Amino acid sequence: MTTYFTDKSFRFLRALARNNNRAWFQARKSDYEAHVREPFRALLTDLQPDLRTVSEHFRSEPKTVGGSLFRIQRDTRFASDKTPYKAWQGARLFHERRKQVPAPSFYIHLQPGHCFVGAGLWHPETPTQRRVRQFIFDNPGSWERAAHAPAFRRRFDLDEDEMLVRPPRGFPPDFAFIDDLRHRNFVAWRDVDDSVMTGPRLRATLARDLQALAPFVDYLCAALDLEF
Repeated sequence: MTTYFTDKSFRFLRALARNNNRAWFQARKSDYEAHVREPFRALLTDLQPDLRTVSEHFRSEPKTVGGSLFRIQRDTRFASDKTPYKAWQGARLFHERRKQVPAPSFYIHLQPGHCFVGAGLWHPETPTQRRVRQFIFDNPGSWERAAHAPAFRRRFDLDEDEMLVRPPRGFPPDFAFIDDLRHRNFVAWRDVDDSVMTGPRLRATLARDLQALAPFVDYLCAALDLEF
């Protein structure tokens, strides 16, 4: 079994959080590549066959530009926080049609003490939110199986950040999943211990997570008329 990340991966990210400036990063860019980016690219490569068993329409793309890895550089153009780098590394396993239409994705997050794996729609635009809410209302039974099955909820939480204060208009208050319609993000996730991220069973653990998240992502794909 292969290991990907090490304590050096976390040490680099912790140090970056304390020294978030271009001069510090440029002097240690080789450490970033050796301990964060390249191990993540190797993991993405090795996850490709595991992802294919989940869906032929999602991609785990290790290339450095336009692939699954998010840039370590922050977009500070409209941000009050002008620190230039993220103190974490993330990767999305994306739908093949993501550049054409809104689409859910799987996601892996590397950050000391805050590693997690998840899937869904993060910050979808208002028309996409409306489509998903209407689909949940029209298909509550399959939503219950996809998002509220006991085994699924024992493993994953539904994201509850940025929820509407009240349910959206147009839905009856006695609808079984009325609170789920308040979600702005349709995301399921779970924490991953740092020791798992640096251990030899990381790929096997993530492969199981992808399988377990598949019904949830399948449901969101159906809501958006996407192949799964």
